[in-house]
Amino acid sequence: MSNDRTFFNEMLDETGGPRQCYSRLARWLEDKPSNFLSRKSKDAETIFRRLGITFAVYGADEATERLIPFDPIPRIISASEWRRLSAGIDQRVRALNAFLHDIYHRQEILRAGRIPADLVLQNEAFLPEMAGFTPARKVYSHIIGTDLVRVSENEFYVLEDNTRTPSGVSYMMENRETMMRLFPELFQTHHVAPVEQYPENLLQTLESVAPDPAKSSQTIVVLTPGIYNSAYFEHAFLADSMGVELVEGRDLFVDAGHVYMRTTREPKQVDVIYRRIDDAFLDPLTFNPDSMLGVPGLFDAYRAGNVTICNAPGTGIADDKAIYAYVPDIIEFYTGQKPILNNVPTWNCSRADDLAYVLDNLQDIVVKEVHGSGGYGMLIGPTASKREIAEFRKVLEANPSNYIAQPTLALSACPTHVNSGVAPRHVDLRPFVLIGDQVRITPGGLTRVALKKGSLVVNSSQGGGTKDTWVLED
Repeated sequence: MSNDRTFFNEMLDETGGPRQCYSRLARWLEDKPSNFLSRKSKDAETIFRRLGITFAVYGADEATERLIPFDPIPRIISASEWRRLSAGIDQRVRALNAFLHDIYHRQEILRAGRIPADLVLQNEAFLPEMAGFTPARKVYSHIIGTDLVRVSENEFYVLEDNTRTPSGVSYMMENRETMMRLFPELFQTHHVAPVEQYPENLLQTLESVAPDPAKSSQTIVVLTPGIYNSAYFEHAFLADSMGVELVEGRDLFVDAGHVYMRTTREPKQVDVIYRRIDDAFLDPLTFNPDSMLGVPGLFDAYRAGNVTICNAPGTGIADDKAIYAYVPDIIEFYTGQKPILNNVPTWNCSRADDLAYVLDNLQDIVVKEVHGSGGYGMLIGPTASKREIAEFRKVLEANPSNYIAQPTLALSACPTHVNSGVAPRHVDLRPFVLIGDQVRITPGGLTRVALKKGSLVVNSSQGGGTKDTWVLED
């Protein structure tokens, strides 16, 4: 694997030799025959097909269900690097939850002028229906996926905070299980922090935020939109791993202010709902009246304190891309500390000066939709054609407040199995965080990898793959 000085190579140092945490893996790779990784990749694909680990691609002409490509070379993070990352993630998720409590109550941060009030109050992700309501333990976002990128040995940036219904944790766990089947000898030579305790930690977190946490037995359900959702495999996986019921809206009903689940016997009262459907579809009596996915009366039962919804409605305002630029201010305002992890510098196109700069530099920057996800609706200037830039310019000028822009970061690269052998490919990282009676951060997370040479887009919907993430223990 060659080293390219234009980006940070996580495996190789400036001399071309392996960094300390990769030294054993590098020796192991050198000893393997040329077709070894190809055979193991096919074995992994067989495992994933048998388990049914797929995701849906909306709008694709071909079959909508696809396997996410899996790279058999693990990404390795040292214990000292992980300590710093986890401290920064802990600081960030606590501040975001404090921000959510504040904006739905006294709005002190808006009164102090640290964030423009209209950016919050006029935002479609802000739910006035949540005003004045305090969920159990003051926790709004119980499950968070914090997307990180690395640009140098000591520089990590937070790319975005997923505080609504983050996905991908099932792939993290299945990637680890597959690696342990394929390469048990590697785990004997590396002290890798485990990830398999995630379902148990998730269950403990959900139980801790029940309306009555002292109750001897909590009834918890995972609420899914159904089998046609792109993340349905994960919904079923998590429900099964926790030993709780996977339900759709039609399986639940509200009676006398409480939520019940239909069973083959008598109805069973539900204490906590881990919902994987969007705010607008939760309750047709409060939000979208056309929703067939939610539960009529659910929001009133929630506001009455008779059921907990995880994540809480209205959490989307904390991961809105327009709010993202203010997260360093949010951290300082609620913790009194400087952020441990940096934000990517961001231009908000709703501001005239920022828009003028972005329009003058489209060929050099990345422009994203404020409410976009999955790599859709964005422009990556350095890899876009003149025609694509010209067409995007018209869209941006027509609705500038719908976009933010950021510099193109030189994402770090990890060794990846490709047709020609092993080569560096750009990666990001989504650690998964649970917040309830305490903050629980799973060591590592989901590493997504851009499999196309030179590509910076890691999303599975755009041709990216995943790899196992190893946090080495001391």
